[in-house]
Amino acid sequence: MQRFIVNFLKFLLFLGIGVLILFLLYRHQNAAFQAECALKGIPNEECNLMDKVLYDFSTVKISWLFLVLCAFITSNVSRAIRWNMLIRPLGYTPRLINSFFCIMIGYFANLGLPRLGEVLRAGTMAQYEKIPVEKVMGTVVVDRIIDVISILLVTALAIALEYDTILAFAKQHVSVADKIALLQKMILWGIPVMLLGLGVLWYFRKPLLATRIGVRIMGLAQGFWQGIQTVRQLERPWLFLFHSFLIWFMYYSMTYLNFHAFAPTAHLSLVAALITFVFGGWGIVIPSPGGMGTYHFLAQTALAMYGISGEDGFSWANISFFTIQLGGNVAIGLSSWLLLPIVNRGYQPKSIGYERIGTN
Repeated sequence: MQRFIVNFLKFLLFLGIGVLILFLLYRHQNAAFQAECALKGIPNEECNLMDKVLYDFSTVKISWLFLVLCAFITSNVSRAIRWNMLIRPLGYTPRLINSFFCIMIGYFANLGLPRLGEVLRAGTMAQYEKIPVEKVMGTVVVDRIIDVISILLVTALAIALEYDTILAFAKQHVSVADKIALLQKMILWGIPVMLLGLGVLWYFRKPLLATRIGVRIMGLAQGFWQGIQTVRQLERPWLFLFHSFLIWFMYYSMTYLNFHAFAPTAHLSLVAALITFVFGGWGIVIPSPGGMGTYHFLAQTALAMYGISGEDGFSWANISFFTIQLGGNVAIGLSSWLLLPIVNRGYQPKSIGYERIGTN
């Protein structure tokens, strides 16, 4: 009961943050929209941003949104294949459909509480494929580490291609010096505190590990470490790299396809899609339900670099956000949750019979 209350309070906190950011963004953009209407002589009662957003939703080209969802499914099938490649060295051969469903259930859970999905994804896979959960969790961590590396590489590519555009926009709209000074303070204070904490834990490591909790933690850590080491035992590393590329190429394609679904953004280039994808991607990384609010703000900021008005940028961000969240994470996530026990009725997991981890 206590855990449920804590998780529920966390959900309310992150949901509140996302809704607050979205509300502030809407209020600011609505004021700007009404000011623009006033210049054109349009009465305030006939100039409401929410009405415009609803109208823009009614004008989108559904065929392009269908392609967005196709790219979404392709990326996650590829992610499921890549995940199975990480699990196989542990001595297990999970079904592709189970891996896909577990991933989608994880995405759905993240809408309620950020990062809960990774835990639920590992737990569900462990339940249906009869794999120790700590080992599965290790492979999920590897999967996420590769995602972090991928988004950093994509961000570096975006900056290299549009460095002048991004710098000019930042100088015009952001106090870069203040942000750098704040970052320096965080580093100067954060590193010593972190090192002190690690030093204390290392000094008391023997008595801590001798306790019952310490023994349990060590057992979990060993299984967790085995899961992480699977990346060293891949049978076909080039295929693993191909799927890693395909996942992120499909993510990028979703942004570009969404451009064509909405008339004001249909003319934007492939590079503009890359910048918007990177900005929006970091908005999803920030803890809020599915990137609510943070995705809208950063995607709209990126679109502004290419001359898209604030109100059109806000509409596009909502079209993109709700297409993926409702059409992808909610619809497919719920379907996966309902179908998983059905497709596994009578299923007996297969094991390779040995673990390759630590045998070499």
